[in-house]
Amino acid sequence: MRHFANAEPQNQCYDDAGIYTETAIKMKIIILGGYGVFGGRLIELLSDCADLEIWVAGRTASKATSYCAGYTGLSKLHPLCVDRADIAPHLSTIQPALIVDASGPFQDYGDTPYTVAQAAIDAGVNYLDLSDGAEFSIGIETLNTAAQTANVFALSAVSTFPVLTGAALREMQKHMIVETLTGGIAPSPFAGIGLNVMRAALGYAGEDIKIMRNGANTHATALTESLRFTIAPAGTIPLRNIHFSLVETPDLQILPTLHPSLQNIWIGAGTVPEILHKCLNLVAKMRGWRLLPNLIRFAKPFYWVLNRTKFGEDRGGLFLRGTGQGKTIEFHLLAEGRDGPMIPSMAAEAIIRKMLSGIEIRTGARIAQKEVSLDDYASLTANRDVYFDFREHKSGPIFPSLLEDAYAQLPQQVRTFHAQEKSFEWSGRAQVTRGTSILSRVIATIFRFPNAGADIPVSVQVDVTPKGEKWTRNFAGRKFVSHLSRGTGRDDFLMLERFGPVTVALAMAVRDDRLYFIPRHWRILGIPLPKSLLPAGDSFETDMEGRFQFDVKLALPIVGLIAAYRGWLAPKS
Repeated sequence: MRHFANAEPQNQCYDDAGIYTETAIKMKIIILGGYGVFGGRLIELLSDCADLEIWVAGRTASKATSYCAGYTGLSKLHPLCVDRADIAPHLSTIQPALIVDASGPFQDYGDTPYTVAQAAIDAGVNYLDLSDGAEFSIGIETLNTAAQTANVFALSAVSTFPVLTGAALREMQKHMIVETLTGGIAPSPFAGIGLNVMRAALGYAGEDIKIMRNGANTHATALTESLRFTIAPAGTIPLRNIHFSLVETPDLQILPTLHPSLQNIWIGAGTVPEILHKCLNLVAKMRGWRLLPNLIRFAKPFYWVLNRTKFGEDRGGLFLRGTGQGKTIEFHLLAEGRDGPMIPSMAAEAIIRKMLSGIEIRTGARIAQKEVSLDDYASLTANRDVYFDFREHKSGPIFPSLLEDAYAQLPQQVRTFHAQEKSFEWSGRAQVTRGTSILSRVIATIFRFPNAGADIPVSVQVDVTPKGEKWTRNFAGRKFVSHLSRGTGRDDFLMLERFGPVTVALAMAVRDDRLYFIPRHWRILGIPLPKSLLPAGDSFETDMEGRFQFDVKLALPIVGLIAAYRGWLAPKS
């Protein structure tokens, strides 16, 4: 399968040498909700575009003015105080090439939901929105004839769902016939959730939403069905195993119409902390039983609590799992830090950059599901900590099966060492350092870690078993043993290494021609141990001068260094 993480970025706002030059304003756009969560991120994504003039629009003049005053990008910004119902005169005055509706909640636009889109078409202005409401997005097609007559486009649902998910599904369909699609989005706990997003989610919590099951259109109760999944693009540190719950997205109704092979579809959200998520599940069930009123009235307290319970890792992700005809392919996307919250606005960014570069967008009103490809996303994320690829859960030796496509990025000797399917032994030389504290020496003795030495003989015997691999390390006659196996369930995409009663779950990350081992959690006799006491150390394997090189460091908080050993290995003749 294709690995997209290394695509070259497209930057239409710089010259071919990558140097910014002064240009005249090339395009005007209005962004409704421009100072909000998604509108603000879209402006930030376009901040390198000096040939853009953007009106930051919303109902509160002070917020629009404040946002513009704090802006430091190259685009030219103007504040605009306007209600969506009165947008027509401003379209006539400003004459933008595009208006973006990034406000919402689109589920609450009432009996005349397409006021902005219709005004744009009447003014001969292109339109797009970041709608997450299925009914709203599907209904945009009622404006198709008017948009074609006006020679403009009106695109709805220009966001992660269904643009990114649709692009990933199209790629899957090149390799299999997808009959069942399961997916979910897991935002970082530090991303921040807008009040309108919270209103939309609580508005349908416990309510019936349309869904396809066994080839038939039916209903399910939102936020009452759940599953667990681990998001792990190959060669990256996986996200924690996450609890996802069914949510309303345009995909549930749109993708089956575009892909007739789909018989089942389920899309969830994995918000954290999990305890609050499960409380929301319970409240949604009570709403479904009609024991509670519509939950939208509780949006502000939920918004307040969720945006003040930020702990854990600042990482987010998305997954899609397609199955059919006995085959399974998964799409995994992971984003670090602030790059994750940018992804919902990237589909709009891609379309705006295409307009700036002179690429014509087909006229008419429709859902934007096919307007952006995975190659477009790869270009937009090339300079960001965003990684995505496809997995097929291949069998075989532990390391190649866990790393999949990332395995090919490893140095030759590392690949040779881990690819063998039968027991083998390699030998070489090593340097060993031991901790000096009494407690570290006691621990090292219990687990038979090697004695200190500057240049000592070492061998590693790897015995392949049905359950994994048994590694016997021999440092100048002093042996210690560990058992390696592939994690399952909540340990999916992790490698488990067991030293006697202690098991450490390790992530494997491929960076700079090295294979790193990062402890994620550990347990003794199956009982979880505190993460604050998790063993640490910068351990990796690489290839140097044509030889397999290892560099391992084992340390514990408070205790300090237990043992560190580095050296080389070669096949034993």
